[in-house]
Amino acid sequence: MPARNTGDPLLICLHGWLLSGQLWHPLLEELAPRWRVEAPDLPGFGQRPRPRGLQPSLASYGRWVAQHSLEQAGNRPIVLVGHSLGGSLALHAAPLLGDHLLGVIQIGVGGGVYQPRAFARLRQGGAALLRFRPGWLAGWPGTASIRSPLIADRRAALGLLACSTSRAAVREIPGLTAALQVPSLWIAGSRDQVMEPRYVRHLAGYSDQHELAVLDGCGHLPMRESPRQLAALIDAWLEKRIAGSGRTRDGQGFPSAQSLTNPRS
Repeated sequence: MPARNTGDPLLICLHGWLLSGQLWHPLLEELAPRWRVEAPDLPGFGQRPRPRGLQPSLASYGRWVAQHSLEQAGNRPIVLVGHSLGGSLALHAAPLLGDHLLGVIQIGVGGGVYQPRAFARLRQGGAALLRFRPGWLAGWPGTASIRSPLIADRRAALGLLACSTSRAAVREIPGLTAALQVPSLWIAGSRDQVMEPRYVRHLAGYSDQHELAVLDGCGHLPMRESPRQLAALIDAWLEKRIAGSGRTRDGQGFPSAQSLTNPRS
């Protein structure tokens, strides 16, 4: 659904590992009456194939996110909304968007502390899952809710898992968070067993302009478990962010996409 005017920001929602843009649909239904929202399939996941030249790394995918966001936003400001692995991609994309970026919202995103044994187990488990997944189930009726992990590009999935759990990548995340030039909202689920609230709080603390919210009773997928409550948090933060930016919802003060992609024009 179109936003009320061309000045409204475009929210780009980035899904996590082995998932797809479909993850966000319950939240999009809540936000659509007030905001323009897009939830793309990342390359190699959902229905979007991975281009041959796109390396399965956080940096490469971050560049893809930045370029895709600019193409979709036009003259609108951009808000990146990351979930889990998608949050790491948002942090890599953020510095590439410059003044086009209005804010960053991170859901179930945390860490920044390298844990060799835990990450080794995660890589081994992920590789086993991809090796033995019953891909033939993807074509069966009634399997839409579990289709994304079954059809994910194996090289993209393994590459991003290996990259995101490497020592260098994990230690880079706090610096990327500290380098954010825009306000950020960090949301944790009180019952999240994948990314516990303490890890979200730890990483959020590196950002000078951050707010932290904990959704009571939610796990790692609040966009599915409690979309209305999550939408209310996002809605209130966006309204406050726009009011505090000194810009209006008619787009005054925002640069055009061309000014970033072609600075000399």
